[in-house]
Amino acid sequence: MDVVVLLIEALRWTGEDENVLERLADFPGPVVLAVNKVDRIADKSRLLPFLREMAGKRDFAEVVPLAALKGDNVAALERVIVRWLPVGEFLFPEDQITTASERFLVAELVREKLTRLLREELPYALTVEIERFVEEGRLTRVNAVIWVERETQKGIVIGEGGATLREVGRQARVDMERLLGRKVFLETWVKVREGWSDDERALHSLGYADPGTG
Repeated sequence: MDVVVLLIEALRWTGEDENVLERLADFPGPVVLAVNKVDRIADKSRLLPFLREMAGKRDFAEVVPLAALKGDNVAALERVIVRWLPVGEFLFPEDQITTASERFLVAELVREKLTRLLREELPYALTVEIERFVEEGRLTRVNAVIWVERETQKGIVIGEGGATLREVGRQARVDMERLLGRKVFLETWVKVREGWSDDERALHSLGYADPGTG
């Protein structure tokens, strides 16, 4: 751990805050105090004495007031964190944006479209498995299976007359072509596998295995 940000609410110091501060007593690195919800203080003259009081509780690297919900001073907090982070060697090549495979990324694109289109209706136990990912010249063929746990969830994902599933496929294919830089032929199915989220073997086959095992 290189930097710690202690986040508190303006004009409030709770027992939980005190407990966290005590646990940080032996932390040798910089601790930044972020004071949130300053926009809710009607009498701004109360803020400066509070900040001074908080600054006296520890030798904080910096104290940053902000209003996170509005985005006020959030960028300043990010700059402070970066300033206190140590400079290290690059872990990956400069032009590498992810360690995930293309197969994984296209599955995530399908899952993203499901999330956006279904919103509150999205079944909790839902995942996407890529059964086929084949490059044929300038065309990539992708077969994606959307797994749910109950037949009623299958109907939600397919939609009336298959409309939801078609739209998921259309949007996902557009993004896949942008990602891969070539044409994509995408086919999607919705299948039911009861209790897959509680089945260790099913989780392993779907790519959710603990990296420390197997």
